[in-house]
Amino acid sequence: SKVLICVHGITRVGDDFDALAASLQDEYRVICPDVVGRGQSESLPNPQLYQIPQYVSDMVTLLARLNPQTVDWFGTSMGGLIGLILASMKNNPIRKLILNDVGPSLNFDGLKRIGDLISQDVRFDTFAQGVQFIREVSNSFGPHTEAQWEKLARDVLKQNADGKWIRHYDLGLAVPVQATTAETAAIGEKMLWAAYDAIRCDTLLVRGSESDLLSTATAQEMQRRGPHAK
Repeated sequence: SKVLICVHGITRVGDDFDALAASLQDEYRVICPDVVGRGQSESLPNPQLYQIPQYVSDMVTLLARLNPQTVDWFGTSMGGLIGLILASMKNNPIRKLILNDVGPSLNFDGLKRIGDLISQDVRFDTFAQGVQFIREVSNSFGPHTEAQWEKLARDVLKQNADGKWIRHYDLGLAVPVQATTAETAAIGEKMLWAAYDAIRCDTLLVRGSESDLLSTATAQEMQRRGPHAK
């Protein structure tokens, strides 16, 4: 059967794709990994390695293990950047690429906001307080039902030994993001555009109208060059 790989955003987990996977399971084998440092995956001893090259190399290993002829790739935010790099490589197996709210140009202020958010060592006495926090930081995700907000929170919060609810990822994820400067961001952007221009597969871009990460200008540029994203 066809294989679909779904990769989540920077502080999220593979469970984000539960509803999508359930609806596509007749047509696809759906693989939704927790990227290293998140959810069920282990942490890295050196937090400096929480960067796209490490994630790409982990996914190359996963693809080798799955050994499919072709795969379709659905990447949200960080998961989209991982797919973008993979799709730019020679002889890669990606047949169709969906980039969800991400592109080669990332808003530097948006990145800084995310870095600050990731590093907060928040602890909640009750799950309800945790849900409220996730609602506030995920406000730009748009309207959700109460049950959907609760699931968004349950997937990324866990109880520690003291019974407090904490975030289900290694806080070290923030280290490389916070170390990003305007200069290093510009170099990274150049490399991402070069990778984007090398993509040959069908590419679909999804952009939230209120996104502070992916600008309208970048989305338009992505339609003009590289794989000419739809």
